[in-house]
Amino acid sequence: MKKFALLFGLAALLAVSSTVAAADKKAKKKQPPKKAQPQTWEEKKKARFKPITDEQRKSIASAVPKQATVKPKQARRILVFYRCGGFIHTSIPFANLAVQEMSRKTKAFAVDLADTYDVFTRENLKKYDLVLLNSTTHMKFENAAQEKALLDFVASGKGLAGFHAASDNFGDHPKCREMIGGQFNGHPWGAGGKWAFKLDDPKHVLNKAFGGKGFWHSDEIYQYNPDTYIGLEKLRVLVSLDMSKEAVTKPIEGKSNERYKKQYGDGPREVPVSWVQEIGKGRLFYTNLGHRDDTFWNPQVLRHMLDGLQYALGDLEADATPTAKIGKLKPALAPAKP
Repeated sequence: MKKFALLFGLAALLAVSSTVAAADKKAKKKQPPKKAQPQTWEEKKKARFKPITDEQRKSIASAVPKQATVKPKQARRILVFYRCGGFIHTSIPFANLAVQEMSRKTKAFAVDLADTYDVFTRENLKKYDLVLLNSTTHMKFENAAQEKALLDFVASGKGLAGFHAASDNFGDHPKCREMIGGQFNGHPWGAGGKWAFKLDDPKHVLNKAFGGKGFWHSDEIYQYNPDTYIGLEKLRVLVSLDMSKEAVTKPIEGKSNERYKKQYGDGPREVPVSWVQEIGKGRLFYTNLGHRDDTFWNPQVLRHMLDGLQYALGDLEADATPTAKIGKLKPALAPAKP
């Protein structure tokens, strides 16, 4: 009798197991197959970049300055490069369009867009007065000649500019990284927050867009690796975070941000956002603004960017004396509240 009960129990267990297995198999059949992840740059940008709506186009066109701050000394042409080896920002197409609108409305320069490294040759770069790195990430040249072409281009008297993630580049190209001014090292100030910004030099020509006043703006703001950031001895910092505001200091306080304290210390520190520097006979303009799509229909930011581009092109005269060498300036802080 016990033997019969044991056999009966075993048979029942096998039946249940068989039923469960069949159900699992059936459930797996119902599940849609996993979608293949984009592999190539072409696939990735197609998946990441969404069409710009008519309303967004109108917003950008309306926010772009109606005219350039200065008339170009000669016909100018900009190469806008936007290939990414790391994170791909959705704002890239919006920035591309904003620069094209600047060209159309102000006639300050002509624009070509590119996302393949073969544009970095000595012969091809002869056509341009400035290379703009539009939120490029993890740039890695295919050969030494491409790196040399960009370095020589700038040092010879041409311009280099960068929007937002242009500082998240050149891990294998320290000389190019130095031209930008530093390398990305996290963003405690996320794109969903609204942050306070101060004008380090309120009277600087490239800060005229802000009317001599600090401001609040929603964007993602980087900090820079101290080992790569070239500092105030070489850079003229124009805009930085206003660390006098609790909303700005809060993200780098507390146990969850011990790694920031370990790296930068407990005391107050500066977080630069926009800067310029002279490189040989050439010029750099960089701003960390531009993570969010809607940054590119902010009139003040677009004027700041246009003026920065005209400086880097060599048309807008601006003082690039490093901040450490100009004496103490009185910054314009942001209002107490947004």
